[in-house]
Amino acid sequence: DMAEYQEALETVRESENRFRIAARHTADFIQEANFETDQLKLFGDVDQLMGFPPGGFPRTVSGWLDRIHPEDRDRVVGEFEAFIEAGEDSWCFNYRMLAADGSSHYWVDSGTVTEFSQDGKILRGVGAAQDITESVLREIELEKALAELATAKERLSTENIYLQEEILKSLDYEDIVGNSESFRRTLAQVRMVADLEATVLLTGETGTGKELLARALHASSQRSDRPLIKVNCAALPSTLIESELFGHEKGAFSGAASRRMGRFELADQGTLFLDEISEVPLELQAKLLQFLQDGEFERLGSSKTLTTDVRIIAATNRDLQRAVDEGRFRNDLYFRLAVFPIEIPPLRERPSDIRPLTLYFLSRYNAKHGRSIEEIPDSTLKALEAYDWPGNVRELENLIERGLILSPGKTLRLDASALDQVSTGGSATKSGKTSSHRPGSGTLQDLERSHILSTLEDCGWKVKGRGNAAERLGMHEATLRYRMRKLGIHRPQH
Repeated sequence: DMAEYQEALETVRESENRFRIAARHTADFIQEANFETDQLKLFGDVDQLMGFPPGGFPRTVSGWLDRIHPEDRDRVVGEFEAFIEAGEDSWCFNYRMLAADGSSHYWVDSGTVTEFSQDGKILRGVGAAQDITESVLREIELEKALAELATAKERLSTENIYLQEEILKSLDYEDIVGNSESFRRTLAQVRMVADLEATVLLTGETGTGKELLARALHASSQRSDRPLIKVNCAALPSTLIESELFGHEKGAFSGAASRRMGRFELADQGTLFLDEISEVPLELQAKLLQFLQDGEFERLGSSKTLTTDVRIIAATNRDLQRAVDEGRFRNDLYFRLAVFPIEIPPLRERPSDIRPLTLYFLSRYNAKHGRSIEEIPDSTLKALEAYDWPGNVRELENLIERGLILSPGKTLRLDASALDQVSTGGSATKSGKTSSHRPGSGTLQDLERSHILSTLEDCGWKVKGRGNAAERLGMHEATLRYRMRKLGIHRPQH
């Protein structure tokens, strides 16, 4: 009966139309798979969605699998085989599908088995696929933004802790004082390299002002709006210096209860000042060299490579070339650090700077201690200029502050014993003896010569090595040898 046939056909068409409308609102397209014949029927404009010409997207099950991203294909096949083995009748997979131009689209694919064979094999199934690329990319961007926010928060927290530690150490940005010819040459070098990205190596005896010049270099650079992070390599135990510089992951070592950023990450876009660089352990020097070469490093306990943009300023009061010759410092690291070396002259080579430095420290500590010392006897200034300052500017600063505290009136009072007290540290030697000098007992040079002789005798005339005289006197080995020559001190012949 043709009327009944036409009525049934119309019913099927209406049903298919309703099916297509519903599919448009629930999925991008519908697929009907015949696993026996490998045929795949697609309902929906999958060709346009994936950038293919009409009919260009695969219409076979195997062709469909070939378009799955290679990194996801084995996983999806494995999940489908597990689905078959479990005898389930519905599936849901997430994977990336390759478009015609090779780009990846993120899909969620769910479906139902519509026919099994008598032995349980899947014959046919109907599924719906949804392109979720936009939502996945938004989620990835959100996760990336959250990660960047967490990193920024961690850096800010660590930076605040660091700055608080610096405040507790009473670090202040002192003016640079000095107009001697040798110091002017040093400042000219600082101005020359400050605005560049070159690594700088500051050398000079203890107390000459290496940290002050490092701060001047940073303040005059293009990185001045970011922090200057300082690491005193000599003050850190060798077991902790790697963690302090490069950071560590949770559980990297005993006591590492959480992940911590190192000073290299904290100094990103800024400057890292490595003071006493000669004290970096030999086994860690290779990792420091890697960073100087590639800008890359790994946190302790992690294999993930990190990068950061940091300018390095290093400083030492040691002879690095001698350390290289003796095998205590890597030659390649030395040349990486000494791209632009700046040597800071000791105070004894710039006596004309002693007077302005004295006046500067007097003014500074007047304000700090609420004093009003206004006069410095000319004899005192001459005595200061005649002294050789083994402790350099730091020794002068300590002496002026101590003199200001002890001076009863408005005139700064210093005596020979004060100079001797500062230069010897005011403490007993390891042999238990103390300085026997008394106020007025000879000239400053007599006092200094006597004290150096006494210390040399206590140390068995050892100028270097463990327990040497230079360490007890608080000066560099080269400084002690210079003082011995100038004061006519010679080891007695036996």
